[in-house]
Amino acid sequence: MRIIGHGIDIVEVCNVERLARMPGGHFTTRCFTHRELRDAGEGTAKHERLAGRFAAKEAVAKAMGTGAGHGFAWTDIEITTADSGAPGVVLRGGAQARALALGITGWLISTSHGDHYAVASAIALGHDG
Repeated sequence: MRIIGHGIDIVEVCNVERLARMPGGHFTTRCFTHRELRDAGEGTAKHERLAGRFAAKEAVAKAMGTGAGHGFAWTDIEITTADSGAPGVVLRGGAQARALALGITGWLISTSHGDHYAVASAIALGHDG
């Protein structure tokens, strides 16, 4: 495997919480899939988990050499959680097309969040040679 790209992002949890609480829910429906919203759950850590997913989406977009909005939507990048708790990524639409064009065949994703910040790193992998 070879590294095709790397992205990193940091997000303030309070900004995600403020946007998520705005009337109409436009931020959450524009940026997160139904599965991501379900997996974020409820309670005090919900916005920390959403901020982590948002940072991971931006890190994935950066690893592909762009940001969301350049040929794909935020919901074209879905951050998943394995039974083990490890984050993963599922690409659809324009994000999937971009990854295929770059030869990306896999991802290494890491996220962390606390009361104030969430951070994520994404490494795009492809086959050697």
